Amino acid sequence: MIATVLFLVLILTLFLSVPIGICLGLATMAVMILVDGTPPLVLLARSVVTGADSFPLIAVPLFILAGDLMQHGGMSRRLVGFANALIGHIRAGLSYVNVLACVFFAAISGSSPATVAAIGSNLIPEMEKVGYTRRFSASLTASSGMIGVMIPPSIPFIIYGVTAEVSIGKLFLAGIVPGVMFAVMFMIVARFLLRNETKVIENTRDFDASLITTSFRKSVWALLVPVIILGGIYSGIFTPTEAGAVAVVYAAIVGKFVYGDLEWSDFPTILAESARTSGMILVLVIMATAFGRVITLAQIPADLAGWLTGLSDNPIIILLLINVLLLIIGMFMETISSIIIMTPILLPVATALGVDPIAFGVIMTVNLAIGFCTPPLGVNLFVASGISGVSIEKLSRAILPFFAGMIVLLMLITYVPSLSLALPALW
Repeated sequence: MIATVLFLVLILTLFLSVPIGICLGLATMAVMILVDGTPPLVLLARSVVTGADSFPLIAVPLFILAGDLMQHGGMSRRLVGFANALIGHIRAGLSYVNVLACVFFAAISGSSPATVAAIGSNLIPEMEKVGYTRRFSASLTASSGMIGVMIPPSIPFIIYGVTAEVSIGKLFLAGIVPGVMFAVMFMIVARFLLRNETKVIENTRDFDASLITTSFRKSVWALLVPVIILGGIYSGIFTPTEAGAVAVVYAAIVGKFVYGDLEWSDFPTILAESARTSGMILVLVIMATAFGRVITLAQIPADLAGWLTGLSDNPIIILLLINVLLLIIGMFMETISSIIIMTPILLPVATALGVDPIAFGVIMTVNLAIGFCTPPLGVNLFVASGISGVSIEKLSRAILPFFAGMIVLLMLITYVPSLSLALPALW
């Protein structure tokens, strides 16, 4: 009865376009009011307070603000310039520059749509000038943008760490190898797709060491961001939450006083944008605390585990079913919402199969990150479409080769957990 009321109200409010955070709160409230034997309504208020009282959670608004400051402060443009100086001279070099620039910006933003917006606005027009089609450039950028939530610092990893009560620092380390693997895969697929585009492949400049030196000097302050953040965390100087505060101060100082791209008049707009994004996420997390307690009370994780093991007792099959479920959810729900709702349901099932919670965090994040690139939600597709002018329908078809590569690597990460756990084991 609890599960029926809970998900009926949740689905109904979602169809009515109620914000997801409010949907979670209303569904929890409905269960407490309508179902006998459930905790009193005061539990909702207590859960809201305890859900907000989380030191690691403060990292979310801090990294969002830092990312906005870095994007407006000219760091993305300088990172693109440095990536172009490094590998722009290679055959089909601009396609590789696109991917490498996404990796660089991922290491300072923690957001997939922000990565697409920052890199796409700089590179898609430049790629078109030398002969790349808009469809190819936009689909490559939309795909590569998913690396934004895999390379640390990653906002979805922070949300998963808070929800699953696991080390955010270890999650950050766990995402590095998969993130690099995806970057290499995107480059390989791009080169394959360009194999017959002689004009594009050969339209490269000569190697110029002085250009690398010049662009490095211009971008060094941006390149230091991941060094400072990750170095500080893993050396024990500060926690991931404190790293977010350091990133905010650093981004503001560099953007204003070093690069000079930030004006004092820009700060109110940046703060307002960050506050809106942070508020939406924090309401989700807070309401999800009470929602998760009701899910546990209804024994939904245990029932789901029983249902899955009833279908098969083979861990390989069960993990495959979990992946399919998460891929479908990622097509229709925003990543943060999906992590908050599905972690308390699926994590017990995964741990019962012997899956490490850190490895499962990577599996869940990769699944949902693929949702950034798949319609109908496909946030990365909408951002890339807005920049390039290519329709969502054409982008959805153009992205299929990259999607196939994503699925192959997802399976590899799922069934070879050492890819995710090798670096955390060293810390």
